[in-house]
Amino acid sequence: MTAYAQSAPQRHALSFRLPARLLGRWFSPLVLLLLWELGSRTGLIPERTLAAPSAVLGALVAMIASGELPSNLLVSFGRVSIGLSIGISAGIALALVAGLSRSGEITVDPLMQIKRTIPVVALSPLFIVWFGIGETTKIALIAFATVFPVYLNLYSGIRAVDPRLIDAARSFGLSRIELIQHVILPAALPSLLVGLRFSLSVAIIVLVIAEQINASAGLGYLINNARDFMRTDIIVVCLMVYALLGLGADWLVRAVETRALAWRPSIVEQN
Repeated sequence: MTAYAQSAPQRHALSFRLPARLLGRWFSPLVLLLLWELGSRTGLIPERTLAAPSAVLGALVAMIASGELPSNLLVSFGRVSIGLSIGISAGIALALVAGLSRSGEITVDPLMQIKRTIPVVALSPLFIVWFGIGETTKIALIAFATVFPVYLNLYSGIRAVDPRLIDAARSFGLSRIELIQHVILPAALPSLLVGLRFSLSVAIIVLVIAEQINASAGLGYLINNARDFMRTDIIVVCLMVYALLGLGADWLVRAVETRALAWRPSIVEQN
């Protein structure tokens, strides 16, 4: 009973502390929104410079109701999904080749390091010459940009596997395939997930750039049209959607990480 009496106040204190912490985290964004709204209503921030939060919210509701935002969001989501699938697959394959064999490392790693130093934006004109101004260029830019984060992290994870684990596995008679499957890849999985998080963030950034190339649909298309008509409210709505896509992608990888790495004490403690 004494233990229960001591734990009850602690539970009450925790129940009050959590809302206070959440309010503390949201305090500064709410203040910023209020100042933004106040500046817009008083004319300190002209509408042509930046629409008020209330106008942005109104534009968001109108675009959802008309179906304009969902349809264009679906197009952007398709582009980033295809580009990510290609980039992540290529990154994993190249990391396995370079990480699991010395000859593969000599062949692949120098090329990937050269690729790392080439800005993706600088490749846009060349990709347009090669693939035109259609969907292929947009997807190719996303794929090219997302290869390296996955490659580098998985390659480093494979190379960082504890040699004692490998020696122990060999002492149990595991073949090379079994060694890779049961020891090396599980040990490198945390590094792969870090690479996925980076690739997802990069994919959203490159999507913004790619959709400025003669897009006839998608969030970039909405931004270009809004720019021509000085509709800053629509531009802010699209920027918010880009941000939500990035947050959603990061949440997805975190969820996968929680399940895939449940055996790690740090992951268990977080839950």
